[in-house]
Amino acid sequence: MRPYRAFFLLMLLFSLASQQSAFAGERFTDNGNGTITDHQLGLMWAATDNQGNITWKQADKWVRFTFPYSLPIQYQNWRLPTLQELRSLYVKDPDYRGYEADCGQQLRIVSRIHLSCGFVWSGDQKGISAYVFNFRRGTFYTDRKVHNKGYRALAVRNITEK
Repeated sequence: MRPYRAFFLLMLLFSLASQQSAFAGERFTDNGNGTITDHQLGLMWAATDNQGNITWKQADKWVRFTFPYSLPIQYQNWRLPTLQELRSLYVKDPDYRGYEADCGQQLRIVSRIHLSCGFVWSGDQKGISAYVFNFRRGTFYTDRKVHNKGYRALAVRNITEK
């Protein structure tokens, strides 16, 4: 019975060590396939946005029907992120300068995700409006879903789903 205990204990220790290595390092891992894994929230993010102005309805379709087919590995259940999920990507550290987006804005989003402009649609809706997160200032607001100027789509999915 002792060899089984030793084997079980060894497997348990190996399992704990391998899990800690993912969490002991950085919060984000670049998967090398156009996606970023967020170990803290258990999410997989698109590494970039849609690269152009987009309405909320177009953004919703882009994350579900266009973005997934641009990846070398097909994952299901892509969606627009919640406002809370977007807020978690904003870097509040005053020493972090962020980076300049293609549209000229200085953005304070985690460096692993590249946005072409700092206003990102969320999946949170309010009638004919939806919430937008501003990665320049770390604020959010609502705007009508038909507006598109400067707005971007960023795809996300839960990593527990295939």
